[in-house]
Amino acid sequence: MTVALMWEARAVPGRGAELLDWARAQELAWAPLRRETFRAPQDRVLVITWWDASLDAELPELPEPEGELVSRAVHRWRFESVAEGSTG
Repeated sequence: MTVALMWEARAVPGRGAELLDWARAQELAWAPLRRETFRAPQDRVLVITWWDASLDAELPELPEPEGELVSRAVHRWRFESVAEGSTG
């Protein structure tokens, strides 16, 4: 099964580039199948990692940034891949 972990944070206004650099520099305990980093308006950064694992597997995740870099707690979600056309 493929699991996608999503990590999304919103920087303090004007510090989006710093948060993006911070997120890119974070190393995980082991490498995912794939990792992508995105940015969006309002100084938001999104990191998605894909893993060959079950939905409840213990997987390395990006931490909360330390200090005053983010304006709120990091949001995290887990999704499992489903086959195209699957209804279940």
